[in-house]
Amino acid sequence: MSEMITAELVDLDLSAESKEAAARSLAERMAALGRVTDLDGFLADVAAREAQMPTGLDGGIGIPHCRSAHVTEPSLAFGRSAAGIDFGAPDGPADLVFLIAAPEGADSDHLTILSALARRLMDAEFTAALRAADDPAEAAALVRGGEAAEPQVPAPAAAPTDGEDPPDSVTPSAEEPQPASAEHPFRIVAVTSCPTGIAHTYMAAESLENAGRDAGVELVVETQGSAGFSRLDPSVIAAADAVIFAHDVPVRERERFAGKPTVDVGVKAGINRPAELVAEVREKAARGERTDASAGVTPVDAAGDDGDGYGTKLRKWLMSGVSYMVPFVAAGGLLIALGFAIGGYEIDQAKSVAEHFAWTETASWAALLFQTGQLAFGFLVPVLAGYIAYGMADRPGLVPGFVGGAVAVAIDAGFLGGLVAGLLAGAVVMAIQRVGIPPVLRGIMPVVVIPLISSAVVGFLMFLVVGKPIASLQSALTDWLESLSGANAVILGVILGLMMCFDLGGPLNKVAYAFAVGGLGAGATDGNLKVMAAAMGAGMVPPLAMALATTVRGKLFTRTERENGKAAWVLGASFITEGAIPFAAADPLRVIPASMAGGAVTGALSMSFGATLQAPHGGIFVVPLIGLPWLYLVAVAAGTCVTAALVVVLKGMRKEPDGATDAKTAASAPAGPVDAGTAADEAAGGQEPLAVGSVQAGKSVQPSVGR
Repeated sequence: MSEMITAELVDLDLSAESKEAAARSLAERMAALGRVTDLDGFLADVAAREAQMPTGLDGGIGIPHCRSAHVTEPSLAFGRSAAGIDFGAPDGPADLVFLIAAPEGADSDHLTILSALARRLMDAEFTAALRAADDPAEAAALVRGGEAAEPQVPAPAAAPTDGEDPPDSVTPSAEEPQPASAEHPFRIVAVTSCPTGIAHTYMAAESLENAGRDAGVELVVETQGSAGFSRLDPSVIAAADAVIFAHDVPVRERERFAGKPTVDVGVKAGINRPAELVAEVREKAARGERTDASAGVTPVDAAGDDGDGYGTKLRKWLMSGVSYMVPFVAAGGLLIALGFAIGGYEIDQAKSVAEHFAWTETASWAALLFQTGQLAFGFLVPVLAGYIAYGMADRPGLVPGFVGGAVAVAIDAGFLGGLVAGLLAGAVVMAIQRVGIPPVLRGIMPVVVIPLISSAVVGFLMFLVVGKPIASLQSALTDWLESLSGANAVILGVILGLMMCFDLGGPLNKVAYAFAVGGLGAGATDGNLKVMAAAMGAGMVPPLAMALATTVRGKLFTRTERENGKAAWVLGASFITEGAIPFAAADPLRVIPASMAGGAVTGALSMSFGATLQAPHGGIFVVPLIGLPWLYLVAVAAGTCVTAALVVVLKGMRKEPDGATDAKTAASAPAGPVDAGTAADEAAGGQEPLAVGSVQAGKSVQPSVGR
């Protein structure tokens, strides 16, 4: 294995003016050595990580980093900027820039080396030596100097090395616990973690350990990084007086720390103000504050970032309900559509199949499909409301959420009623959970008390306070859709198309789709069927357009994108908008506006043609269920061509197309770990980057069922 950093990976006169330019300059050095196989793909991964959280640190340090399928071996590139580069640090630009590249499957040994470097960046003597170095080889040697050493921390406050068992001399064994006494120092256990688990995790650990030593307390850190983590000994946690969580991803096995004074912050707070955190948690302990042992994080909190505002949390709560509702939409809607297709539009008047079913009659089978789908579709609003409440308050929110959703159905409040019922249920449960409860009653709270009180309150509010006004609004909305014609219908189609294509399966896309499905659930009226058709047609455009563009002008795209384009044909035809995510992540300023333009064209044409759709999903596979199918396909094709043409034109205006960049990289790469002649071919095996705004970076993109 090559050394992680060599003189060729050091630039002591980095002249970049932006963090993107700095990352590209350093990444080009990695690509020239064959350590990066697809330069643009790797930079997209770096950008996705940077968008998730800025990588600038106090002290003039920038550490852009990521794990990427386009990296062949763990590598470091170092650049020193005289003017400074803004990486989002509170104290200003960074003059020391480290680009850290880890392969997707990097082993724990290499990640441990990277974590050791991250810890050393908190050493003022180390950074001063880097600023004084006047030769690339000298700077590379300084960075390599601590690669083989484990992070140096003082006993007894040493943190176990990530991925290894803690030494007995550092962590007390279970057989020899250290009982708390008036003589022992104040004891703190901490957990640090960040999205990639390469740099911030270990830098926060180092800062906290140093602050603990300065404050005269025993502080032990559990680093939950990419190389895995060694759990703190239960006896150490039991003996601790307080807990500090400095994390940007959910703390694993958080329940181990319940019942102790806790400070819960983002990982950067652990790096930038560790002394404040130590002081804060000591104050909490002095006041006798304790976390409720029964209190856990909600599903939304577990998936989100610390410090989210109420607007962000509201969006996540709503998306939690929509994501659970979509499978019912797909199953119930398609069964209803098939029932209509086989039995005709009068199938909704058929007798119950439980009372009459003839095995040899097509009408009976059509009625079976229709009635089963109708029952499944009947769960849409209760499931939406129940899982919005679940996202807010975890399992205690399910019962009042489902009850509120059922009331919304009973009073014809529809989709809007379900949204309100879910929010009300979650808020009521969260309010009840804030009430101080004697320990003896805590066991029956989630089983009896919370479901009883919250269901009664939500039922009262939905039946007598907010339900009827919402039902009136839902009825007015349905009537308005029915009355749409001409220019008004076209405008609605444009709006739906823009929303469906803005974030390619993200929140705005799901809002538009949920609006269409909610109308379909309210009744298969002509206006609702037109809205459903426009929404699905617009959602098919982005992946189909990317597939078309990679086919007609393949040289404008990387080899990986051309391979993704082949799959995009099927994804687009199946109404999976997420098929365009890899293209948007790599080039959002060209792909997203072009997609929105094509979606608006399709939505407008679909509404102006008067095309209708009985099924909430299915793409071209439900064409028999589409009213005016040929005109509908014309609308989809027109939008696809508009988007593909715009993408080709916009990409062609660049000074250097992606394909040329790949070719230049492959041609200039010397013999090394990756042969220069095969660099471009090997890039085809790379993994597509994530879309910012659709999913949190560091997680794999999974197409939604339906959306």
